Amino acid sequence: MATTQTDSASSDRKILRVGIIGLGEIAQVTPHTLYPDTSNRAQVNHISMLNNLSSHFQTTYLCDASPLALAHCSKKVTANTPKTTSNPTELISSPLVDVVLICNANAFHAAHCILALSHNKYVLCEKPLALNYRDIDAIIAAEAKSTARVFVGYQRRYAQAFLDAIQEVGGMSRVQYARIRDIIGPNSTFVSQSCTFPQKFSDFKNEDTEEMLARDEEMMKYALEHEYGVEAKPQAIDMARLLASLGSHDLSTMHELLGMPTEVLGASCDLRRSPIWTVLFQYPSFPCTYESGINNVPIFDAHVEVYSNDKIVRVNYDTPYVKGLPVTMTIRERVGEGGYQERTVRKTYEDPYTLEFLEFYRVVTEGREPKTGAKDARQEVNLWKMILRKGFPFKGG
Repeated sequence: MATTQTDSASSDRKILRVGIIGLGEIAQVTPHTLYPDTSNRAQVNHISMLNNLSSHFQTTYLCDASPLALAHCSKKVTANTPKTTSNPTELISSPLVDVVLICNANAFHAAHCILALSHNKYVLCEKPLALNYRDIDAIIAAEAKSTARVFVGYQRRYAQAFLDAIQEVGGMSRVQYARIRDIIGPNSTFVSQSCTFPQKFSDFKNEDTEEMLARDEEMMKYALEHEYGVEAKPQAIDMARLLASLGSHDLSTMHELLGMPTEVLGASCDLRRSPIWTVLFQYPSFPCTYESGINNVPIFDAHVEVYSNDKIVRVNYDTPYVKGLPVTMTIRERVGEGGYQERTVRKTYEDPYTLEFLEFYRVVTEGREPKTGAKDARQEVNLWKMILRKGFPFKGG
């Protein structure tokens, strides 16, 4: 049979060998109970997606503190049997690994990114990249000495509907108002209906959990006390952790779509009063509200909406843990003297995770600078600082 042009291009394409760090329950243990069911992305999304993108990626190495998680996830990898280890250094330094996917606890992101960069290996690190300026600046310094780069996994920013919205908002004569909302039900509900059947494991060592908790506590307190000028009270630490987890996607999309605000006018973010928080940002010529939090209603109410005098642009997100759910852009606008039209646009059925990984592939193979790189992630820390300083003003001497 004759080889088609597509077949030829696929056969000539470089396959990136991927090592994944973080598979099991230790990545889900959190030092607070506000959002305890954070999904295991490697099991729910990444391994199956890499299988589907076999013309671009091959999973060759897995790393986790849980032997049961390693055994379980090894069986999910198709076409080959990956090597396994509990030692991140072994995976990162292996000649069987071209790029590193970091899905473990936030407290280890910076250290493992820096280690991968020291081996000149590109990294896709799930958000947040780091929990304070100190660690992000250390990653940026490591990039300066490396031929590789860090790509942060803000998958919402790779949705086609979001990219379309950037063009629509950029064409507005003047923004009047914007709103960012992300109020969702428990992730466990969505994950249990994802048909990926993830497993939770508890066969890791107590000292692994203790190390993660100690690192997380130090990083959070360092940020609050030494970088933000905020007293490290439990409620401020809880809020900082949620901004770095659930809030990370929202604030990242906001600063790409709208730029950086000039100040925070108000912030209601004492989670002991309510699990829903609200922030009012001020831009040079318009306000922007940000509302987010968690309740037990199993819906995913996440969107970004921008108003001008004659047009309103909105991007609606659904849970990424159930494949095929739409990310759409809706445009409502004035037509003529008194007319009105509403359009809902979905250009592709490709989900944001797939689009994100395809862009990561292009960044690695073409030597591009990632849009969602370390310097971009630093802007998010600027936003955390602005919110926390307004929500928890320092009353000391």
